[in-house]
Amino acid sequence: MPSEQALIDATRVVIDIQRQSGIDLPADGELYRFDVNHPDTNGMIEFFIRPLSGLQKQVGRRDWQEFVAKQSMAFRSKPAGVIIDKLNEGELNLPVACQRATAIAGQNLKFTVTSPYMLARTLLDKHYNCFGSVLMEIARILAAQVADLDCACVQVDEANIPGNPTDGPLAAEAINTVLDAISGEKAVHFCFGNYGGQVIQKGSWLALVDFLNALRCDHLVLELAHRPAEDLQALSEINHQIKVGIGVIDVKVNHIETVDEVASRIEIAERQLGPNRIGWVHPDCGFWMLKRSIADRKIEALVKGRDLYLGE
Repeated sequence: MPSEQALIDATRVVIDIQRQSGIDLPADGELYRFDVNHPDTNGMIEFFIRPLSGLQKQVGRRDWQEFVAKQSMAFRSKPAGVIIDKLNEGELNLPVACQRATAIAGQNLKFTVTSPYMLARTLLDKHYNCFGSVLMEIARILAAQVADLDCACVQVDEANIPGNPTDGPLAAEAINTVLDAISGEKAVHFCFGNYGGQVIQKGSWLALVDFLNALRCDHLVLELAHRPAEDLQALSEINHQIKVGIGVIDVKVNHIETVDEVASRIEIAERQLGPNRIGWVHPDCGFWMLKRSIADRKIEALVKGRDLYLGE
């Protein structure tokens, strides 16, 4: 069974690989969420939900059926928990999780946190009887946690709102509550799902422009390499005070992008969005569904493609 030291060593390797490849803002590969009992998942939901107080973690058959009947999440048939009392942070401790990485590699890191909207959608509520109240309670809990994160950038991850754009105003209020508590660079990542190479959410960036413009973030981290060309055109309407991060590496396929492919994607995006709009280039989402050998080569292509575009 992996030990704490083994997890620290793995985190060091993940960060060093990125830095040696030339990545400007590395992450810990979300190893802070690693669970020896569930090694093949990335803990995007359960890591944040299980420690909270006010939740029943054991989900019975009737709870399961009730959650399915609500059709809250098409790709999830079982709730992550059942709310039976006022939600509080319980044993959730994001600062300690962040410190594991910064103690190894310093503060120039990005730390990722699942969006309150996405977390709220996974729960069966038997206490508040109001989705908005559940959402803002989770946002409050996360805001108190991220306020104490000592890293260069905190990224809020949201993969559910692209399929539910009508919830945009409510989701933006909750996400902004978290963003306002962050002291460093504030990023928000959106994708259309990343499970087994499948697109989980339907929709387009055009339907989300107003929502994106409502966010009080410094930059966006957007899935684009696996998206239709017209999505890029919609992003030209994003507030110019928000830097756009464009996905130029497709994480849903095993194909290793060539350096020329990456440079071309950057060139096309800058031509469409205009000068000085692109703040970052990155993969569409995390590499956790890909084999290590493929992920490493995609990282290398990302850096070399960026350098080619910049003439370096």
